[in-house]
Amino acid sequence: MQGANEVLTGKITARALLRTVEEGIAYFSLACLVLIPAADVILRLVCKSRFPAAPVLTAHLLLVLGLLSGMIATRTGDHLSIGLFQYSNNEKLKTSIAAATSLVSAFLVTIFGWCSVSFLRVGLYPVQLIGFIPDRLFALVMPIAYAVIASRFARRAGLGGWKRILPVLAIVLGTVCSLPAICKFIWGIDIPDFAWNLTDAFCEIAAVIKTPVIIALIVMALLGTPIFVIIGGAALILLQSNGSEIDIAANQIYTALTQNSLIAIPLFTFTGFILSESRAGERLVDSFKNLFGWLPGGMIIVSVILCAFFTSFTGASGVTILAMGGILLTVLSGYPEKFTIGLLTASGSIGLLFPPSLPILLVGATTRTNTIHLFLGGLLPGLLLVAATIAFGIAVSIKHKIPVEPFKLRKAVRGLKNSLLEILLPFFLIAGYFTGIFSLVEISAAAAIYVFIVEVFVYKEIKLKGIVAVFAKTIPISGGILSILALAQALSYYIVDSQIPEFFAQWMQHTVTSKWAFLLLLNIALLISGCLIDIFSAIMIILPLIAPLGAVYGIDPVHLGIIFLINMEAGFLTPPVGLNLFLASYRFKKPFVETSRNVLPFLGIQLAVMFIVTYVPGLSTFLKGLL
Repeated sequence: MQGANEVLTGKITARALLRTVEEGIAYFSLACLVLIPAADVILRLVCKSRFPAAPVLTAHLLLVLGLLSGMIATRTGDHLSIGLFQYSNNEKLKTSIAAATSLVSAFLVTIFGWCSVSFLRVGLYPVQLIGFIPDRLFALVMPIAYAVIASRFARRAGLGGWKRILPVLAIVLGTVCSLPAICKFIWGIDIPDFAWNLTDAFCEIAAVIKTPVIIALIVMALLGTPIFVIIGGAALILLQSNGSEIDIAANQIYTALTQNSLIAIPLFTFTGFILSESRAGERLVDSFKNLFGWLPGGMIIVSVILCAFFTSFTGASGVTILAMGGILLTVLSGYPEKFTIGLLTASGSIGLLFPPSLPILLVGATTRTNTIHLFLGGLLPGLLLVAATIAFGIAVSIKHKIPVEPFKLRKAVRGLKNSLLEILLPFFLIAGYFTGIFSLVEISAAAAIYVFIVEVFVYKEIKLKGIVAVFAKTIPISGGILSILALAQALSYYIVDSQIPEFFAQWMQHTVTSKWAFLLLLNIALLISGCLIDIFSAIMIILPLIAPLGAVYGIDPVHLGIIFLINMEAGFLTPPVGLNLFLASYRFKKPFVETSRNVLPFLGIQLAVMFIVTYVPGLSTFLKGLL
């Protein structure tokens, strides 16, 4: 018994050590992503010099952060998924489904890991130095991370008895399916003929089973398999069925996670969590309450504006619902509960159209559209959506005779003074970015440093050691997003390499001759997409398909980008699988069906605004034309 206890203690210690190492490296990488761009700005503006190899170094630190945060997200269960059965009362069914999704995840992630091993051998040749560090040392995190993720999924299956062998078989089967990549790792590019024949055989098999595998992946996605696993699995089978080598997927993962434009994702997420972990939300509520509380529906104005504010920084509407839902539910306690839950669920995504919205940044990078033009293009549609939501709230306030508070100038000034530093943040970012003083990465780093100083040293609401807790909340969310973007890049590669966008554009041009009919079909297709997959996956996978169509029908790229985003916003609220509906059900502890019913009036408002924005291009292009 003592020996068994020692072994058990050894396992626990090893796991604790792994957690400490992965968290330490992830936190260090995130801190460097904040500090290196800041140091580069100071050196550039003050000393007229640059931080050595800053862009390429931060890009490779993002790679490390992306893979390690993916490991942590797996451990904490924070990977994005649909999970139609997560609210079922049948515990046995839920346990069986969870085991099945874990086994599928372990199987596919094992293949990602072997592809990464092959890429490490032949994809990074010749070796290049990042400062004084070889790029292969950074890339080494890929196979290690996917090996750990696969083992964690296997362990999560939680099977007992003879079924304990199933997780092992999932990993073994993943290894067998990776034989072409393993051969390439062993022999490099000069692999023997039998290995090439094996690769060809795998490609032929993939071509035959492609359709049933894709259908099976869709089913597993609906059952709750993490979205990044499903996207990666689709990429693997499609690449191989097209005659390509599967380690291309690892190459695309590396490419995606070494893009400087993606650094803003963890940095703005970090900024948002510092704000949510401090009393910034309470101060802003108090300030806006004093400013607008005397108006009919004044607290509706407060709630919508605050949701837009927080979503614009985190880039994830669900984070806003989880972080601000409790505070605002209390603030709106005088309203009918059904109305309040519907409002907060719908308001969670409104900020996606305002700077520094991460989805807008990704749309710009994906379609090669000027980011400033996209930010300007989102302002009027975003304001229209905010105004329409507030107008409906005011009507409900008047109907239910919600009492208002008298305006008191002294309280309003005091509240404004208390939250002035947070209120100034968006103006600071807009001025720094739009004037060209800071790049996107630099402004995201500046935002993180700004709120860190404000909340830790000025307001002193977060202790210095409390930043660790902010890191702990930032990392899994960033890991979930970056894991999806990494595998979505591989699927996007297949889509572009197969010339699907061009063929689709030609087919649409001959089938649908009217621009307005195309826009209607686009609305329907994007609405369905928005309720099935997250916005980050859609940007990487669906947007490359529709961008050529926009050019065919003469649609301004900025207008097309805003149409895409506002459709995706509405999709978040669309039953049966709109992501915000699940998150709101979890946050407010209400049945999913009830939450879906509560949000319907607000979904109607968003659909109305969506059609207005779609068919009135000037709303998206007017401000751009003033430049």
